[in-house]
Amino acid sequence: MGTKTLNKLIEDFSQLPLEDKEYAIDIIKKQLAEAKRDVIAKRAKEAMSNLKKGLIKRGNVKDLYKDIEGD
Repeated sequence: MGTKTLNKLIEDFSQLPLEDKEYAIDIIKKQLAEAKRDVIAKRAKEAMSNLKKGLIKRGNVKDLYKDIEGD
């Protein structure tokens, strides 16, 4: 979304009655939550795929530090 479009959206929002503003915010919050769930689901699928391919390293914190120090 371009700056001009976003500015128009903000301007139009400021003209709404309070009840409509609250309704719009509720819808936006729900859409944001859904978008975040989609991102998490996509990342989970990617992680499962990497696990199946054997691309995941396993170990404890000590192993992690050793791996980091080796870089």
